[in-house]
Amino acid sequence: MELVQQLVNGISLGSIYALIALGYTMVYGIVKLINFAHGDVFMVGAFVGFYSITVLHLSFFPALLLAMAVCAIFGVIIERIAYKPLRNATRIAALITAIGVSLLIEYGMIYIRGAQPEAYPSDVLSVGDLHVFGVTISGQSIFILCISIALMIILQFIVHKTKIGKAMRAVSHDAEAATLMGINVNNTISATFAIGSALAGAAGVIFGVYYTKIEPLMGIIPGLKAFVAAVLGGIGIIPGAMVGGLVLGVIEALVSALGYSLWRDGVAFVVLILILLFLPTGLFGKNVKEKV
Repeated sequence: MELVQQLVNGISLGSIYALIALGYTMVYGIVKLINFAHGDVFMVGAFVGFYSITVLHLSFFPALLLAMAVCAIFGVIIERIAYKPLRNATRIAALITAIGVSLLIEYGMIYIRGAQPEAYPSDVLSVGDLHVFGVTISGQSIFILCISIALMIILQFIVHKTKIGKAMRAVSHDAEAATLMGINVNNTISATFAIGSALAGAAGVIFGVYYTKIEPLMGIIPGLKAFVAAVLGGIGIIPGAMVGGLVLGVIEALVSALGYSLWRDGVAFVVLILILLFLPTGLFGKNVKEKV
């Protein structure tokens, strides 16, 4: 019975990782950049949600939408100021910049509001527990999972059915050809950052509601784990990020259920090492033939 609850918790946690991982994988798919500041956008989303609820007295869904909107704008600002000037620079220059932006956001937040943690009000999301075949399952876990799945479905619709989604796929496939076809590559990249950052903001609010405690350095470990989830699924592949996040969450929950909760954070990086050793393209990756 305990195992069922742990699996539900794992899937809920995995859905949060998946939402963050989608930002990593979308940006990498288009500009081949690992945006290590993405975990800190997740942190900003958590704080926007917290202040929306406690200061503006908004309910859960308006706070979620506001956090997504603020993080989308924040993501575009980061892209335009920090990454756009480095579009034709070396990969290592862009990577170092991403780490610098990450540290700037973290310590900028500490400078603005201090390092003390905050706690989401416990009554933000009042959902009763479910009792199925004698097993009690957290209603909050189910609700969070449903919100995450809904956001992923909306993302799939945007990518496959809208004009901007088609532009994103075209730029991902061949940016030069997309430019020749009249697609504005800069705007498409900005839109990708906006969508990925909005999903990270949503994940931040969901994380805050689920775990209550938030603080300025909270984005580091979930951000790194989401990166592992993106690599696990096949970085650059959207369904892979979703599946990778869910798999990683379930693995962590099973490790906790077996009594090794101190290894929860470490197991993600063991998974990363194993994937890089035995399946470097990830679960959904494809072998790409290169002409020499």
